[in-house]
Amino acid sequence: MSHNTFGHLFRVTTFGESHGPAIGCVLDGCPPGIALTAAEIQTQLDRRRPGQSRFTTQRREPDEVRIVSGVMANGKGEDVTTGTPIGLMIDNVDQRSKDYSEIAAAYRPGHADYAYDAKYGIRDYRGGGRSSARETAMRVAAGAIARKIVPGLIVRGALVQMGPHAIDRAAWNWDEVDNNPFFCPDAGKAKFYEEYLDGVRKSGSSVGAVIEVVAEGVPPGLGAPIYAKLDADIASALMSINAVKGVEIGDGFGAAALTGEDNADEMRMGNDGKPLFLSNHAGGILGGISTGQTVIARFAVKPTSSILQPRRTVDRYGADTDIVTKGRHDPCVGIRAVPIGEAMLACVIADHYLRHRAQVGEPVSWPFTKE
Repeated sequence: MSHNTFGHLFRVTTFGESHGPAIGCVLDGCPPGIALTAAEIQTQLDRRRPGQSRFTTQRREPDEVRIVSGVMANGKGEDVTTGTPIGLMIDNVDQRSKDYSEIAAAYRPGHADYAYDAKYGIRDYRGGGRSSARETAMRVAAGAIARKIVPGLIVRGALVQMGPHAIDRAAWNWDEVDNNPFFCPDAGKAKFYEEYLDGVRKSGSSVGAVIEVVAEGVPPGLGAPIYAKLDADIASALMSINAVKGVEIGDGFGAAALTGEDNADEMRMGNDGKPLFLSNHAGGILGGISTGQTVIARFAVKPTSSILQPRRTVDRYGADTDIVTKGRHDPCVGIRAVPIGEAMLACVIADHYLRHRAQVGEPVSWPFTKE
């Protein structure tokens, strides 16, 4: 299986399977001299970790990360990156492969089972192998390091819709995101989601979600106009997350309903001598290049494919059959996708920051100078 690496200068390669002994990643291109500890990475991993509430899979994985290369003490009481590849490892400790023995030959509808078998002639039925969301723990670990590369970068995310139920944007409060198990910025809707998802879970079904991720402190000038558009790379990164079926930047599909007057992000000079945008329909990116505004992206996560409700399918021997997927699964996989989406956005921005710096030097906050 090829294509396990993403990024150009900040390159991330992940490895391992859901029910293997461990998962890991190698980060190539991280600049030297950046202070880094396993505890900083662990903070992000703990946000994604399974089994933290009744609304996620009850698989008990501590996701304790180990840094195995690329970091050393600098003699001043700090551990810093050396500029060499950073190796990270997480042991799998709570696999239950027997939960999948009854579906070893049957394809789960909506899952990658059939597609993997059709391509490779073999598939890891134990939790999906590489197609399992277990792989995304390493993306979150990489994202924790990516956040440290761009000065002043702040990346945040929130669940803005579960099933057909969207939040009230007028009630958006970033402080609420860490106060509920859904990463929801609307306290009232978070209460509603508790009862709603309890019903979904008890019925043996699942629902999808929409996640919004934003990056503040992105300097202008990142990206390139044609084949390296910043928004194209963000869309690709978010679409690579398991179960994601749609991505939009800024107003996204909503822009199709606007007029040219409504969609234009007008500008005036600010008091600090820099241009001030009066709106942000473009999501902080124009012509594939960052404008210095907040970068905004949303992605849609489909319902978890592994459910207790019987579904019609076929097996790898060509026989019709019905399937019920037992085991421990998220009734809404979109919940834990929030820190994953943040990580992928951070990785893309860090990569483009390094690419920009390699071509034209440090980004500038204001591109014009008076003669």
